[in-house]
Amino acid sequence: MKAESEKRLLQACVALACLVPLMAGGSGVIESAGGIKGVRAPLPIDLDSHFRYLSGLLLGLGFAFAICIPNIERKCLLFRALGLVVVVGGLSRLLSLVEAGTPSTGHQFGLAMELVTVPLLVLWQARIARLLTS
Repeated sequence: MKAESEKRLLQACVALACLVPLMAGGSGVIESAGGIKGVRAPLPIDLDSHFRYLSGLLLGLGFAFAICIPNIERKCLLFRALGLVVVVGGLSRLLSLVEAGTPSTGHQFGLAMELVTVPLLVLWQARIARLLTS
């Protein structure tokens, strides 16, 4: 596959992957933790505030990854920094799995995105950057 074609495929994959934090973050900002199975309103105010804050961060991550899509081969530092943030979050989620037990399917999907998909996208982006900017 030509480097430009591979770049377009990477851009499409990143755009698709961005839908996860955009949708989950947006939902959390709007619905708070009420969108989680088994959580009932009213929530303690501090929990609601913290959940919406973290959801806003997730939403922001989605927008920041989306900003990387045009000229993705030149966005190495930003893309890697965002990837690091996601992996740290995934490791935190993994700690919860070990200490608290297996979460619902949606959260398991998030864990796979955070510890498998995003690191692979970061490696792929680095490959495209080497191919197109050297």
